[in-house]
Amino acid sequence: MHILVVEDEQRLAYLLRRVLLEERYTVDLAYDGQSGLDLALSDTYDVVLLDVMLPGLDGLELCRQMRAEHIMTPVLMLTARSAVEDRVTGLNVGADDYLVKPFAMEELLARINALLRRRDRHFDETYQLNVGDLTLDLVRHEASRAGQIIELTAKEYALLEYLMRHPGQALTRTQIIDAVWKYDLEALSNVVDIYIHYLRDKIDQNFSYPLIKTVRGIGYKIEARRENTRTGL
Repeated sequence: MHILVVEDEQRLAYLLRRVLLEERYTVDLAYDGQSGLDLALSDTYDVVLLDVMLPGLDGLELCRQMRAEHIMTPVLMLTARSAVEDRVTGLNVGADDYLVKPFAMEELLARINALLRRRDRHFDETYQLNVGDLTLDLVRHEASRAGQIIELTAKEYALLEYLMRHPGQALTRTQIIDAVWKYDLEALSNVVDIYIHYLRDKIDQNFSYPLIKTVRGIGYKIEARRENTRTGL
């Protein structure tokens, strides 16, 4: 299990890391919000421990941006603020649980285990997208084809999810930019083509048939191979 800890108080961050390592978790540390967001976007985690009061990008905005990027990893907020309205704010931006400092490490571990159980309990077919032999696991944030796990960056994952939610549908570059990047990228009009190239290298190149198709004059679509049918045999 892989855990991201975003905590600017270094003594607490080191303590959390030591405790989690003793529990056989793999741990990454970030000491400010932007570094935490960069890690969340570039790697896959099972749980994120997120301090609210961070320099620069605070924990609430970090969590909000993670959810905007379709990163649905369980988030446990850590904060000295105990007021009900603070907890409500944290939950409203996408946090899954809220732990007030100071806390016992035993309670922290119990909260982490509860989040992992909740994630696994809610994992079923409704949390998967399938196109042919390609599967996107929306809970574990994982892609696989023919049973082979495919490593994706957060942006590649978001692009693939958007395509797979519209199987067989020709999507324009503008539609894709609006859905995946959510801001004006006119100056980088080829960004969609670049990321489609990245995806093709990962999900099509080493397999028997391509899933991502270019639709001339429009954009791109993803669809399963259609079986040939014969009549009059």
